[in-house]
Amino acid sequence: MKLIVGLGNPGVEYQFTPHNAGFLAVDRIAEFCGVQVANRRGRALTAKAKLAGQDVLLAKPETFMNLSGLSVAALLRELELQDAAQDLVVLHDELAFPLGTLRISERGSGGGHNGIRSILGSLGTEEWTRIRIGVGKPALEDGRVVKAGGSGYLLAPLRKQELAVLDEVLDQARAAVEMVLTEGVSAAMNRFNRKTP
Repeated sequence: MKLIVGLGNPGVEYQFTPHNAGFLAVDRIAEFCGVQVANRRGRALTAKAKLAGQDVLLAKPETFMNLSGLSVAALLRELELQDAAQDLVVLHDELAFPLGTLRISERGSGGGHNGIRSILGSLGTEEWTRIRIGVGKPALEDGRVVKAGGSGYLLAPLRKQELAVLDEVLDQARAAVEMVLTEGVSAAMNRFNRKTP
């Protein structure tokens, strides 16, 4: 069994905000698998599913972003998964990447992401797979980067055209999780971390 966790904030008011990209990605995987993420377990909404021929538990923590680690640690304990590096995949928003991009990593610090920091603190290790879904503002035509302002931007609903871009990357996120499960993280990184021209 692998634990696939999407990060976000519970509540309909946060549903289509940039910070909930992880929740939306898990919902997309659940839809693909024909399940609903609705069972309460380990301080999260969960669903058992079969993805790429493997048993997975899809999870959306109900702890709010800043306490995501409490839920992730509880689920790993409950499932008796000892090796987060092998058994855990976390999908989350990444303000440092433009909307529509996706990057996979096997380890790393939390940067400015409170959900990731919470998981690092609860697990005591940086060794676990993350699929980072870009939610930052795209670069201007002259190449200048537009900084999106922190929590005000992350917790505000996405506009219709932004949702359309995010919708496409959610399918890539599902494909990335499948590739991590079937071919490993390195192969998934080689495929999905390439820079687009």
